[in-house]
Amino acid sequence: MDGRGVTEGGLRSILKSEITVFHLITGALALYVFWRMVWLQPWPRATKALLGVLLLAVAQHHLVTRYFFGSMASPEIPGTLLMALGCAFGALIISAMALSVLDIAALLPRLRTALGAPRLRAGVGVGAILLSALGVWQAVRVPDVREVEITLAQLPAELDGLQLVQLTDLHASRLLQRPWMEAVVARTNALQPDLLVITGDLVDGTVAARTADVEPLRDLRARLGVYAIAGNHEYYAEYQHWLEHFAQLGLPMLLNRHVTIRDRGASLVLAGITDPAAARFGQPLPDIDAALAGVPEDAAVILLSHRPLAAAGNALAGVDLQLSGHTHGGQVLGMHWVTQAFNEGYVSGEYAVGDMRLYVSNGTGLWNGFPLRLGKPSEITRITLRSAKG
Repeated sequence: MDGRGVTEGGLRSILKSEITVFHLITGALALYVFWRMVWLQPWPRATKALLGVLLLAVAQHHLVTRYFFGSMASPEIPGTLLMALGCAFGALIISAMALSVLDIAALLPRLRTALGAPRLRAGVGVGAILLSALGVWQAVRVPDVREVEITLAQLPAELDGLQLVQLTDLHASRLLQRPWMEAVVARTNALQPDLLVITGDLVDGTVAARTADVEPLRDLRARLGVYAIAGNHEYYAEYQHWLEHFAQLGLPMLLNRHVTIRDRGASLVLAGITDPAAARFGQPLPDIDAALAGVPEDAAVILLSHRPLAAAGNALAGVDLQLSGHTHGGQVLGMHWVTQAFNEGYVSGEYAVGDMRLYVSNGTGLWNGFPLRLGKPSEITRITLRSAKG
């Protein structure tokens, strides 16, 4: 412990508090859906009671997996079961969102009777299940390639056209296992990138549980190298052991440090920082000054930062392009506004932050506790860098 972390007891207290809030929120959503969708129906009380129990069980399934099947971050249960639970949980969330819209609209006298009809509200549940099933399929399929072109003021003209591929939020787990990872690696290598980066959240679970699932990462290839950083999920289980295992896989980790990439008689700087989750585990906090120590002022700097946070400060520090993930693009259209609010207004795509460009990927994979994507597809990102000096 270096003084910037917390005691083990304090860490457990913080995590327990956050998890409790999560379960209270999901429990409240289940009660709301039961009240507005089930209670109003002219069904037998036994049927209503059964549906109420099922809704509460779906809302609290993370609690069950946390205590009996590994952890909340990485439950060790079959992938098909994770997809079924994800579909049910997604249907609950979508139902709550749709019912809230109906309830707000029903405040208008002209719409009150029509929007309060029990059949309509039951139909919301059916539609939510169908949408959620589609969302799960979108979440677990191998992502398409997203083409992006970004112009950097400091990029040497000799490096104009350099192609960088970004992977992020792979979240290897019982949901996204070795066959999925092999397909992602194959699609990535087919792009023949000049440079390849992974911006955190590679894994969920312990080294022993995920060794086979991350093994395909050993085969990633790029002409100028493959580099990675840690995301918040790396800290949740065996952080130091994961760093050692990533090294064995041939993945250099840029943790508050940089490397100089030389090509075609010119160079650029690739830097990386740690994640704020490090504070809870007594690990080094993100340090942009340490990451850029010794970098010439006129150098073109690309920064790997798992979260799209502190972008303004990173821009002032001399970063030309920040590559981030973490948000998963918000995963569901409409819900992305909530994700955006918790990430300084950044959620998906390219942003101008002073003289710096920020690109936030929707993520290549996602956390198995909410395997749903609607309107926010996963991506393997190919970025073509353009020089303003050309």
